[in-house]
Order: sequence, then structure tokens, then C-alpha cells
Amino acid sequence: MRDQYGRTVDYIRVSITDRCNLRCRYCMPEGIELVSMEEILTYEEIERICTAAAKTGIRKLKITGGEPLVRLGCAELIGRLKQIPGMEQVTLTTNGVLLKEQLPDLKAAGLDAVNISLDSLDRESYRKITGRDQLPLVLESIEAVLESGIVAKVNSVLLKSVNEKEWEDLAGLAERYPLDVRFIEMMPIGYGRQFEAVSNEEIRKKLELRYPEMAADEREHGNGPAQYYQIPGFQGSIGFISAIHGKFCGSCNRIRLTAQGLLKPCLCYGETYDLRSALRTEKKEEGEYLLQKQIQNAVAGKPEAHCFEAVQEITEDRKMVQIGG
Repeated sequence: MRDQYGRTVDYIRVSITDRCNLRCRYCMPEGIELVSMEEILTYEEIERICTAAAKTGIRKLKITGGEPLVRLGCAELIGRLKQIPGMEQVTLTTNGVLLKEQLPDLKAAGLDAVNISLDSLDRESYRKITGRDQLPLVLESIEAVLESGIVAKVNSVLLKSVNEKEWEDLAGLAERYPLDVRFIEMMPIGYGRQFEAVSNEEIRKKLELRYPEMAADEREHGNGPAQYYQIPGFQGSIGFISAIHGKFCGSCNRIRLTAQGLLKPCLCYGETYDLRSALRTEKKEEGEYLLQKQIQNAVAGKPEAHCFEAVQEITEDRKMVQIGG
């Protein structure tokens, strides 16, 4: 599908739950209110949406949450989504806590790649950020997924006065392991507005000073908008997803599905397209038509660009965990 600005949209991020086993300060702190399970899409409904999406031109799925692995049967769902005609790739974003435990099932399901969110390699710092002492499990999961042969990336968010000094340690994961480390600028959505982000330009300059031979890496690394760099001696590359200081809207190829069945054309704005109503109509054929139509409407309704650099113009007022990572 192409939107009104000529961009090809072939990728959808699918949140399957708003639950999580961590309590990260900028995403889902203690005390956050969760919706009832009756409001969350069933796996059958998610499969129907993804089937309709494939018929409209979607070719790649990213399963997200909350933390998708806390929902029972996540691997089974991935296996079913992999069987949808026209679907070329199904990947997963996780905090890694349950990844090692569920890895055999995920591999058997045909998972293509996994992104692991990790903001600190210091155990105490990790506990303060996430509210849980689970760093050893995450590090074990990273090693296990690499041993399995599944492609892995690490996503890191640096925040002022929180973990901003850990850029070198986190980047060092790409030296130690054959994986990419991506630094993601904090977006001013939900609790993220309460924190001061570290700009990727600042991190890149520090890395260039530390590694003068660092050079741009033009190879394709996945579906996202990251700009990658190679450092001599590193097994993986360093990527930067610069939503605030490196606007990449001109190449945006995605839409987002919340766990409650709302389709978002852009993370920045509150506009959504209701798919749950189409799913739960009594006439199935009519519902399938409405699903495809709403997906097409969402793509047609994608704005030209976000406005994260002008916080007062952001119209999305939900928390990030309610939207999907």
C-alpha cells in the first residue's frame, strides 16, 4: 500500500498485551492502571487482523506489548501468523526476561528476529530503571538467542541523570556479540515526557571520539529507520533511531495496532481506526470487508510527519504501554 505521500506501508507493529513483568520508569511505572482482559484482542482476532492486513499489502509484523512473552501462547500465535499467505516476516520485541525460557518454542514457531530492550549493564542501575532485579536473566537470554541462530538486536534508551554515562558499555555489546546495538531517542509520549532524553547526535560524537575509525554502514539491517555505523573490531553495528533530532518520517513504512484493536497511523497523534468493532460484527463477511477498509483508511490517513519536536502539538495522550512499543 502507498499512503497519500507516496510512502510504501508494508509493516505493522502488533501489541498483544498491555501487561509487563517490569516497571520501567518511563513506560510502565508501579501503580499503572491496566484494562480488563475482555478489552484485549483474542489471538483469533489478532490473526484475523493480520490476515486482512496481508491482503492489503502488509508483509512484515512486529509482535510487541507491554511484554508479549507474559501472555501465554505467544509462540503459538507467532507460528500461526507465519502461515498467513503473503506474510514475509514476523519478529518480536521483548525485555528479555522470559526469552531464554521460551526460546525453543519461539524458534520452532519460525520467529525471524528479536529486539531486546536493555538500558543498563549495571545491575543496580537496571533495577532502578526497571523496578526489578532481572539483569542476569536478560544477559543469559541474549547469549541464548544468539546461540539459537535467531537474529538479535539490543535497543537502548539513554536518559539524562539516569543512565547517560552507559553509552560505551552498551555499545560494547556489539563488540562482544554478533548483534546490533541501537540507541533510541526517548519520545515524549506518556511517562516519557517526564524525562530529559540524551540526543543521538551527542552519543554519536562521543563514539566517534572513542573510535575515530567508525564509519557509516549502508547495509540493510531490518525494517526500521535506524542509521548504522561500523566500528573496526566489532562483530555488530551501532544504530541510531533519532525520532527527535533526526526526523525520518519521509521513509516511514509502518502503522501500529494496540492490544485493544485500535490502529494508529502515527505514534505522535491520537487519531485511531477501530478494528475491534469490525471484528465483533455479527456478519463475518461484512467484518472482513470492514477490516480491510479500515486498514486502508489508516494508511491513507498517515500524516506527513510527526511533531515530537513541538510537544505542545502532540495529540496522543495515552501511555506508551497502552499503545504498544
